[in-house]
Amino acid sequence: MYYYRQMTPEQRELILEDRRRKRQPWHSPPHREVTGNCFYLVTAACYEHRHIIGQTDERMTECEEELVKTCADFGADIHAWCILPNHYHILLRTKQIKELLKQLGLFHGRSSFRWNGEDGQRGRKCWFNAFERYIRSERHFWASLNYVHNNAVHHGYVDKWQDWPWSSAEDFLTEHGREETLRI
Repeated sequence: MYYYRQMTPEQRELILEDRRRKRQPWHSPPHREVTGNCFYLVTAACYEHRHIIGQTDERMTECEEELVKTCADFGADIHAWCILPNHYHILLRTKQIKELLKQLGLFHGRSSFRWNGEDGQRGRKCWFNAFERYIRSERHFWASLNYVHNNAVHHGYVDKWQDWPWSSAEDFLTEHGREETLRI
């Protein structure tokens, strides 16, 4: 669905018909029904990937602090995060993913209101959506953790993953040490 806007009207209709038939959300990834204390990679993007979070360094820091606090206050065990100017990723473990997504929705609403006021853009849509990806195995967990920590490099913001200030990379390196981090 990421390329939905680039599809022809006929391709769009085929995709939507398939999602209707499967009883999936029409314009967002389906949510899995998983029970228990599970790992998830949660991602949220600014509407149309605009650089709304990254307007200022202060806003990036504010977003990072509020996102981590929201997840921690809700009882999520956070393993990695990365905040970029137009989206974020957070790798966590929780028993209540649907409830956590609701809390993140409230965080998105509060931040949108505040940022739209700061930017003089009342009514602007800041966030598109947040979705979770269930982590299927230990290998998937470590691949996701590396993905999160290397996201700023992938998008060209820094050359070394540990140099991005709005991520858990430095904490991870400090906690696990250089050799263990390289092994992982």
